[in-house]
Amino acid sequence: MLREIGASSIDDLFAVIPEEYRLARDLDIPRQMGESEIVEWFRSAAAKYTVRHTSFLGAGVYRHYRPCIIDSLVQRGEFLTSYTPYQAEITQGTLQAIFEFQTMIAELTGMDVANASMYDGSTGAAEAVMMAVRVTGRDGVLVARTVHPEYREVMHTYAQHREAETGDVMREVGYDPDSGRIDLAALEAAVTDQTACVLVQSPNFFGIIEDIPAIADIAHKKGALLVVSIAEAISLGIVRPPVEADIVSMEAQSFGVALCYGGPYCGVIAAKEKYVRQMPGRLVGQTTDRNGYRGFVLTLSTREQHIRREKATSNICTNQALVALMATIFLTVYGKEGIRELAEHNLAKSAYTAQVLAAGPGARLRFTGAPRFHEFVLHTDEDPAAWHHRLHEEKIVGGLELNRWYPELDHATLWCTTEIVPREKIDIAAKQLAAVSVEA
Repeated sequence: MLREIGASSIDDLFAVIPEEYRLARDLDIPRQMGESEIVEWFRSAAAKYTVRHTSFLGAGVYRHYRPCIIDSLVQRGEFLTSYTPYQAEITQGTLQAIFEFQTMIAELTGMDVANASMYDGSTGAAEAVMMAVRVTGRDGVLVARTVHPEYREVMHTYAQHREAETGDVMREVGYDPDSGRIDLAALEAAVTDQTACVLVQSPNFFGIIEDIPAIADIAHKKGALLVVSIAEAISLGIVRPPVEADIVSMEAQSFGVALCYGGPYCGVIAAKEKYVRQMPGRLVGQTTDRNGYRGFVLTLSTREQHIRREKATSNICTNQALVALMATIFLTVYGKEGIRELAEHNLAKSAYTAQVLAAGPGARLRFTGAPRFHEFVLHTDEDPAAWHHRLHEEKIVGGLELNRWYPELDHATLWCTTEIVPREKIDIAAKQLAAVSVEA
């Protein structure tokens, strides 16, 4: 290179710089390191500032173990660089992965078809509600107050322009103070001939399993659809799928997707086949070519990038194919029995946590009249702020305070226990909560 540009040395390249401004010695920096040394240096530096806490937070985002194979596979170039099928039939690997994802989701939810994913659980729930409005031609939407509060905020954002034109579109239905489930009597009184759908979450925001058959019966008697949102996908390993629903929306983050400071996650919509043409997003299908070989095609894509805007079902511009691939790998690694065992593990850990925390002085469980999964609501006589600091000293993050969204639930916190929470940390948390109550 020097010969081509007519220079005899590297120093010739800097001849235009006055000599007094040129550094004539080596830089005062440490010697070069090999790759393994660099990795170890960063690990040591990170250890000085990283404090690993055991967390009892859930509320729509769940910390589960992620098998190492997930990142090994999704970081392969054929997946990482073709995360969305722009030239669909050419990217057969991506289409097959999406097809497998859709198949697994349909089996888990008990629905006929599932799409190639939404952005996350909140947009999935909002899109499912809008889908029900299109199917029925009605405007009214009833939403259980036990649906994730942030999901409800996203739905209000989606509906705000429709509400401006037609009035109050979304109305909320309260919950039974004993069971934590939707108030069935209030729901029955609220459903009318103008109700497009009823939206419930199960397990709901309090961790309670809703009575889906009873809710479906109430909705269907008035011609409304039932939309069921699932924020904790692992629950389907042990909880009966909501087969009575017309549309199911789900957050698949628990299937091998890291917490990642809130995203990207993997929303899902699954539905009965008769509603397939109103589904948002993409749908991949399986077919055979002229030679009889199996192939995959983008069967349905009703987004506004592909068709006329007035015909589009959604303006969501892409699917989370790479994140959905993580979920596909996770489900493949665990299999049917593995998912069931994982769900049972979570259920048992949560039952133990609820037992030992509620056994302390000044603590009791709320909503004991219905089955729950791995979350529960704990009421403490002492303000949670009194024991949050105590738990932090033990490198523990306690439950989520609920009065931010539910003023009537003062001194109530939502606790979640997954398989990665050690039993000794559960016992330490119980000991610290009891100590605070005794000292008070």
